Parts: sequence; C-alpha cells; structure tokens
Amino acid sequence: MDTIPLPTLFISHGSPMTALEPREAGAFMKALGPAIADRFGRPRAIVVASAHSTAREPVLLAGARHQAVYDFGGFSPELYTLRYDAPGAPALAAEVQTLLAASGIQAHSLPQGGLDHGIWTPLRYMYPEADLPVLPLAFVPSQSPAQQFALGEALASLSRQGVLVMGTGSITHNLRMVFAGGQPPAIDAPEIAESKAFRDWVVARSSERDWAALLDYRRQAPHAALMHPTDEHWLPWYVAAGAGGREHAPQRIHASLTFGCLGMDAYAFGPGAGRLQGLG
Repeated sequence: MDTIPLPTLFISHGSPMTALEPREAGAFMKALGPAIADRFGRPRAIVVASAHSTAREPVLLAGARHQAVYDFGGFSPELYTLRYDAPGAPALAAEVQTLLAASGIQAHSLPQGGLDHGIWTPLRYMYPEADLPVLPLAFVPSQSPAQQFALGEALASLSRQGVLVMGTGSITHNLRMVFAGGQPPAIDAPEIAESKAFRDWVVARSSERDWAALLDYRRQAPHAALMHPTDEHWLPWYVAAGAGGREHAPQRIHASLTFGCLGMDAYAFGPGAGRLQGLG
C-alpha cells in the first residue's frame, strides 16, 4: 500500500433514483473505487457516516452481514429489487469504539446490520462486488459541526491502516424547494443562484483551509439555512474532514447538480486528496 494514507471522502448521494439513473455523479462514483485502489491501494474496510443513519449517541452497526435498507417511498419499483449484501466488520467496530473512547466519545456497538440508501447507493458504484466490509457509524444530528469534526478526528488513524472513512449526504439539500410545485423541476434544470453561492463558498473556504468559517457555516455561508433547512445531510462532511485533518485543504473532486438545487459534489480530505482530482 502507498505510504500516503487513504484520503477520507464526502459523497453527495442524491435522490434514491441515483442508483438507477447515475448521470454525472454515478459515472464519477464508478471511477472512484478503481482510482482509490490504483493510487492508494484497495481499502480493507469502510467506515461510513450517512445522513440517513442518526442516533441520540454515536452507534456502530457491527452486524456480520449487511443488506440494503429501502428507507424511502414513492420511487420506481425497480429500486426495491436492488441489493447490496456486503460483509460487516464486527472486529473493526471494537477498534473504532476504542478509538472513540480514547477521545472521550462514547459510542455504542450493536450486533445488527443494514445499509441505508445513502451508503449502498454510492457503494454499488464504487465497489459493485460488495466484497469490502462496511461499518456504518450513526452520528448525532443535533451536535455541531465542531463536534462532528471531533468525531472524525478520533478516526484519523484508520486511514493509515487501510480503512476508508466516508461521509455521505448532500452538499445542498432542500427537498421542500425541489417539490415546491408538486413535481420536481427537470433533473437538468439550471442551477439557482443560492445553490451556486453556497457551493462556491465551500470551495473557496476549503481552498483557504478556513476552518473557523467552515465550522461556523450556519452564520457565515450564503443561504445556509435555505440550502440546509436541517443540516443532517451536510454534517457528514465534517466527519470526513475531521478524519482527514486540518493540515491539508479539502479538495472538491466532483461537482454536478440535479433539479437545479440538489448538489452532488464530492470532497476528499487528507494529504493524498489531490490525487483524486480529474475523475469527472
């Protein structure tokens, strides 16, 4: 394996229909898994914090096997036929629980499996063989960006041990806006100005490593409350960022959009993040 640790990742997973209609983001995810293996070595496991797995205290889903959880309704019946039967990571769960405890974070470990669509949608593209052990980490959505960052910092050593640390959510996420007219706009609708301003702000503050602004995004980012009426889809960004560390600028490695306001951007963190540029 490369001496540079695995980068940590934030992936915007988008609508459940991303699993059937990959568009630009799906093509990027397909390229991402092979690129990681080629440039850093194949991960031995994946720890992932998803916007759709939350709890009152951090929880590790340490079951021996996982299946896709269909945590949505009203979409194409074909979605409910898709599977992702990945192995779990019970032994890794014990390691992660110890790491978190060493940082003063109490996490529970449950002997059960299940991957929400924020996890299995990108992983079906990145690792279609479903042969990498997966350890979901449910986070606390009421906690601040700084607390999510600290959660990620506690996991930083995993990247040097060949474990891929991921957060999945959405760079912008206002579903009330998407469905305001009863039907969503065209999937390729032009981007609204507020979405562009928010996404551009994250790129600019990331390039400057302006952690103070990024951690205070709710007050400082343009249109933050509009783009994230609730911020559970944005908070996994901070978990991944914390695991990558403050020393290196976050890198946007993919940028695309659906419905004019639902961003599909992806970020990489850590010393090797720049190696994942140019995938699409």
